[in-house]
Amino acid sequence: MSGPGHLAQREAMIATARKMNASGLNQGTSGNLSQRVEGGFLLTPTGMDYDTLVPEDIVLMRFDGSHEGRREPSSEWRIHRDILASRPEVGAVLHAHSMFCTTLACVRRPIPAFHYMVTRAGGEDIRCAPYATFGTEELSRYAVEALEGRKACLLANHGMLTLGADLAGAYKLAVEVETLAAMYWRALQVGEPVLLDKAEMARVLEKFKTYGQQPEPRD
Repeated sequence: MSGPGHLAQREAMIATARKMNASGLNQGTSGNLSQRVEGGFLLTPTGMDYDTLVPEDIVLMRFDGSHEGRREPSSEWRIHRDILASRPEVGAVLHAHSMFCTTLACVRRPIPAFHYMVTRAGGEDIRCAPYATFGTEELSRYAVEALEGRKACLLANHGMLTLGADLAGAYKLAVEVETLAAMYWRALQVGEPVLLDKAEMARVLEKFKTYGQQPEPRD
């Protein structure tokens, strides 16, 4: 009997999900991951301990909302479906209940331009989407709107979302956004942080277009 399709992608998702919990980015069975594949996307199952997952547990979903496999998909499948459907450049979506992002989300406070690295999420701030019940079309709509022109957002009274060209990119950005949230929260304990202006954030955005690019090695 042959194994499930997209085996390498399924294994990568399980490894990333476990890394989310091991790093403290996520706790327990909260949070979820998706990865685009031909004809649809792979999604973590609902309510399962990441340490117990095997490749067959990852759910194959289609953009019409149908799915196949032995498990039920994450309750947030609509968010993943709608983001991937509307953002062709996105290959992976990560959702987590990370401590500092969720703390800010619970007071419905976006992350403003207090640090230039905020631009890593694609703009001058990281928005906080309005609250809606988990798993609903309303929450998905709010998330897609908050992510317009961005690669990350907070979800009010809920958690955070990040987007990447692949799983590694979505995970790396999630760590960066959680770090920014922690910095911002700590700065708020001292006073109101001084924000960088729009012109500076625009300059940083432009510089990041070529940041980290190395020249081709010479023989």
